[in-house]
Amino acid sequence: MSSRHTQLGFDFFDAAPAVSDSSSTAVSVGTAPTVAVPRATAQPMPAPSFTQSVTTAVTQLFTQVFSPVLTPAFVPVPPKPVADDTRPSRGRTAVRARTAVLFSRLEDLGLRGVDALVLMRTRTVMVSIIGRTLRIHEGYAEAPESVLRAIVAFATARNKTERTTAREAILAFDVERGPSVRRQEPARPGDVAMIAQLMEAHRELNAKWFDGALSVIPLRLSGKMATRLGHYDPGSRHMPPEIVMSRTHISRHGWREAMHTLLHEMVHQWQHETGQPVDHGTAFRQKARDVGIAPAARRNVTPLEKRRKATG
Repeated sequence: MSSRHTQLGFDFFDAAPAVSDSSSTAVSVGTAPTVAVPRATAQPMPAPSFTQSVTTAVTQLFTQVFSPVLTPAFVPVPPKPVADDTRPSRGRTAVRARTAVLFSRLEDLGLRGVDALVLMRTRTVMVSIIGRTLRIHEGYAEAPESVLRAIVAFATARNKTERTTAREAILAFDVERGPSVRRQEPARPGDVAMIAQLMEAHRELNAKWFDGALSVIPLRLSGKMATRLGHYDPGSRHMPPEIVMSRTHISRHGWREAMHTLLHEMVHQWQHETGQPVDHGTAFRQKARDVGIAPAARRNVTPLEKRRKATG
């Protein structure tokens, strides 16, 4: 907010007051008093002597030669720029102070059974409690009281229902997350065609089970998934969401199993785009049954070789 200041002082942009011809003092309305200077009688100036002329010439020559050396030019030094950064300090002392203040606020709101508080900077875990240590994303350090009460409820919850309710209130508060770095794998032969097939399958499944409401997002193949079949990444302010499919899963278990996995990840996409927590809770299980897939986080898949032997 800018404030209005009244500046009192001289107006340097107006013309200087004129000197009166009379010997009296003149005062003009609205300006500073102006003292008139009496007009002097003109007198003839005496001619300078030879010594005065020589002294004047030597003084002028000295000034022209040595003045630039003895009196260097004044170069104004610009003021140092002030960083306009409202982010909290990341120094150790500042973090400790913020942690102590937050811990005190939480205890005033009823936090019990916690011996230590740790502020962390992560992209996925917002609040967690391990033993008697409460870990909180640093973005909640300046959160309003309603959010802090939800954190206290989460830490002191006695059953799953209370913790789930508190979790939803915590996640409703938008926290700035740091940019993530996605490791891009080099493309392999056949990836372009396989990704094109996955994109087309996503379009068809979106129209069939979600009325075409889901966004078109990137699909990527990964060869580093050891146990997972697929993964939905909700992204951040810095990166768009994406679905990652295991390349080994598709080649080993076949296209039918891959479609089951893709639909599983699309249910997570539906959760995210409708403002729900991305998890395997009640909403996920109900939606999974609606689209005809296993309502579970894990499932057993049969390799194509064993499937062929069983049917052969």
